[in-house]
Amino acid sequence: MPESVAVTGGNGRVGTHVLEHLDAAGYRTVNLSRGRRDETHSDAYVETDLLDAGDVYEALAKSDPDAVVHLGMIPTPDRAPGHRTYESNVMSSYHVLEAAGELGVDTVALASSFSAIGGGFEPEPITIDYLPVDEDHRLTPSNPYAMGKQALEIAADGFARRSADAPQTITSLRLPWVVDDELARETFVEADRTLAGLRDSAHFHTQRNTLCGYVHATDAVTLVEAAIEASFHGHERLWVSAPDTSAETPSAELAAALYPEADYREQASNHGDPYAALIDTSKAEQLLDWEPIWSWRQLA
Repeated sequence: MPESVAVTGGNGRVGTHVLEHLDAAGYRTVNLSRGRRDETHSDAYVETDLLDAGDVYEALAKSDPDAVVHLGMIPTPDRAPGHRTYESNVMSSYHVLEAAGELGVDTVALASSFSAIGGGFEPEPITIDYLPVDEDHRLTPSNPYAMGKQALEIAADGFARRSADAPQTITSLRLPWVVDDELARETFVEADRTLAGLRDSAHFHTQRNTLCGYVHATDAVTLVEAAIEASFHGHERLWVSAPDTSAETPSAELAAALYPEADYREQASNHGDPYAALIDTSKAEQLLDWEPIWSWRQLA
């Protein structure tokens, strides 16, 4: 089991949650970031340009971790030109995987995204064949951010095929929007989350294109911990979601109204929850013994 974890992008919102959780769980943590020096949530900080292969190698060699959590990428497509966003997703992941393999770091968890499917920030409506979506669903991204997330997963496939100089265990976590209590209360509890309310919202396109998906930080960080403790060999993609949607309309009705071309398949794992997520996380449960717990409805 790993004792030391390097987290890239530890200054970010999700990175801070991850570092706090891993620190509380007893891991030695190292924050690899390019921004301000911040050792508040980690045992050490190493300034790192994740787009520089030598910098990444040196930072990991200095940190000497047993596992790496790679979160240090441009988080949305509107913060930089498209080619920079794509580069951030793909090349930083390549450098991390390459350096980890050469340094004998066996385990890497990568921050992929819901956007890899071709939703999220896409200007056109999301393409959905069936619901809930699982890891077998086709991917149709077209914007630089989403294409970069798909590409980092393909790079991870390639490293997993290597017989040497590669991490043994690589997990791509397809994260949706990660919320804390404050964000959930503001966005979900204090808003009209019925289908009619969603249609009237300025963010209706985004909500539809993300399948009304989200995950709370407390669930996201336990999945990250499960990924760095995993013992499977190779690369696995995992969908991430809360147990329910962010809508106040039952999921079957939501699917029929917003995704009429999709085949809606109610699953036994939903435990009869009428608001069950439209994202299937059963692979994460089977592979890593992880199951999301937190729902925004407990704040209502």
